Amino acid sequence: MTDYEQTPMQRMMGDFAPTFVSLTDEVLFGQVWSRPELSRRDRSLATISSLVSTGNIEQLEAHIPMGIANGLTKEEIIEAITHVAFYAGWPRAVSALTLAQRILTK
Repeated sequence: MTDYEQTPMQRMMGDFAPTFVSLTDEVLFGQVWSRPELSRRDRSLATISSLVSTGNIEQLEAHIPMGIANGLTKEEIIEAITHVAFYAGWPRAVSALTLAQRILTK
């Protein structure tokens, strides 16, 4: 990878936390996301649902566009968040849908 083709985590953390950057790029998005048991689309759906469930709404800023790139539709993302609302809580879903609306209606 050349200097101008940095990963999102490399751009975010730079040299501040190189081990964390490496684990993110090589293990999480390298090994975990490439496992054949689930498609990248399905992994995105599971990730978005997990982020909403755990209240990590800010991470949806990256994962919603990634989900679209991996084949999810706007409607599927909205439905996943709506479904999770009944298990994870209405306030988390409202926060997630507010962010999703901003991202998906640009």
